[in-house]
Amino acid sequence: MEENPQHPVSVCWLRRDLRLYDHRPLYRALSGKNPVVLLFIFDTDILDPLEQKKDSRVHFIHDTLKEINEKLVACNTSLIVKHGKPDQIWKVLLNELPVHEVFAGKDVEPYAKRRDKKIEKLLGEKEIPFHLINDHVIFPDVYKDNGEPYLVFTPYKKRWLERSRAQDVETYDIDPLLKNLCSFAPRPMPDLTQMGFEATSVPFPGKTIPKEIIKNYDQTRNFPALRGTTRLGVHLRFGTVSIRECIKLAQNLNQTWLSELIWREFFITLLDHFPHTIEQAFKEKYNNISWRNNRTEFDTWCQGQTGYPMVDAGMRQLNTTGFMHNRTRMIVASFLTKHLLIDWRWGENYFAQKLLDYEQASNVGNWQWAAGTGVDAAPYFRIFNPFTQAKKFDPQQAYISQWVPEIGSEKYPSPMVNHSAARIRALETYKEAIS
Repeated sequence: MEENPQHPVSVCWLRRDLRLYDHRPLYRALSGKNPVVLLFIFDTDILDPLEQKKDSRVHFIHDTLKEINEKLVACNTSLIVKHGKPDQIWKVLLNELPVHEVFAGKDVEPYAKRRDKKIEKLLGEKEIPFHLINDHVIFPDVYKDNGEPYLVFTPYKKRWLERSRAQDVETYDIDPLLKNLCSFAPRPMPDLTQMGFEATSVPFPGKTIPKEIIKNYDQTRNFPALRGTTRLGVHLRFGTVSIRECIKLAQNLNQTWLSELIWREFFITLLDHFPHTIEQAFKEKYNNISWRNNRTEFDTWCQGQTGYPMVDAGMRQLNTTGFMHNRTRMIVASFLTKHLLIDWRWGENYFAQKLLDYEQASNVGNWQWAAGTGVDAAPYFRIFNPFTQAKKFDPQQAYISQWVPEIGSEKYPSPMVNHSAARIRALETYKEAIS
C-alpha cells in the first residue's frame, strides 16, 4: 500500500458523525468518482479551553475513533487523525494529499459555522468544493408559511409531523460503497496523553438502541430511579448512532420519545437562527433580571449540598457520572434560577463542563426554558417545589438514597433557602424585570 495517495481523492471530514453506517456525507463522498479518505481533527480551539483534562467526552471520542479505525484497517485503509487548529491542519493536508473535494456534516453551532467558513475560504483558494451536508437532523428547514422559524414547539411539531408523513425518512447504505475507500498504509493516531488529556473511569452508555425502553418510554421517563430513558444523548451528540434510525424506531414504537427527538430538532433550528441566545435571553426584557449571583450559593449547588435531596442527588449524579436524568435536570435548573436567582448562564456553563451528552442547542434551549427567558419557555411563575417533585417522581427515595446516602442524618445539611420565601423573592424579581 502507498504511504500517501498520489491520485485525486475526496475527503470526508468526520466531526459529530462518528460512525460508518447510514452516514449521508460519507455516502455522497463514496458515490463520487474519487477514492475517499476519512479525516478527524482533534480541534485545539475546542480542547484547549477545557479546564478538566480528565474529560470523558474526549476519552469517548478517542475510543470511538479507535473503533472506527479498526474497521477501516480491515478495509486496507486508515482514518487520518490530526490534533491542532483546523485551518493549520488543512494547509498541511492540502500539500500532502491531492484533494479534489471535501464532504462534511453541516453543524449550526456558532463556532462550527465560523470554522467552516474559514475552511471553505481556504479550500476555495484552491478551487476545491466544500460540501456541507445535513446529517444530524431530519428536517433542518421546518418553517412557517412565511419562511420564518417557529418560536413555539407545538406548531413546529405539527409541521414536522406533516413533513414526516409526506416524506419517508431516507437511509444511506454505506457497506456496498466501502470498496471506494482510498487504500493506503495505516496512520498513527495521537493518544490522549499526547494531546494533554487522561483516560477517565466514567462508564460510557452502550450505543445499542434499547427498544424495550423506548416502547415504555412514556411510562418510565420521569422516574430517575428507573432505567426508563435511552441514554442515547451522547451518541446523538457525536453521531455514533444515526438520527434517522432513531426517528424510524420512534415512529413505530413510542410517540413520546419521538416528541423528545423533535424537541432536539426544534432547539437546533433555533440556535441556527438565533445564535445570540447562547449569551442573551431570547425574550429581551428578561435580560433585565437582577440576578443575585452569589458565588458561595452557586458552589453549594454545584457540590450537591443544598439541603434539597432531589437537587443534590441530581448534581452528585452529574459530578460522578457525567449524566443527569432529564426530570432532575429541570428541577436543578429551576432551583438555581428561581430559588437562588443565579443566572441561567452559570448553570448552562457548568453543564457544558460536566455533561457527557452536552449539546449546545439543547442545553441552552432547556436552560432558557427553565429560567423562563427563552422561546416557548415555562412561564416565570412556574417554580418547581423540589420536595413535591421528589414525592411524585421518587416516592420510595430510591434515587435520592443512591446519591444522598447521608439523608436523614446529622451530616446532611438543612435547606439552604426556604422554598416559600425563595418563591416569593423570585416572583418579585421577575415581575420587576419585565414590567
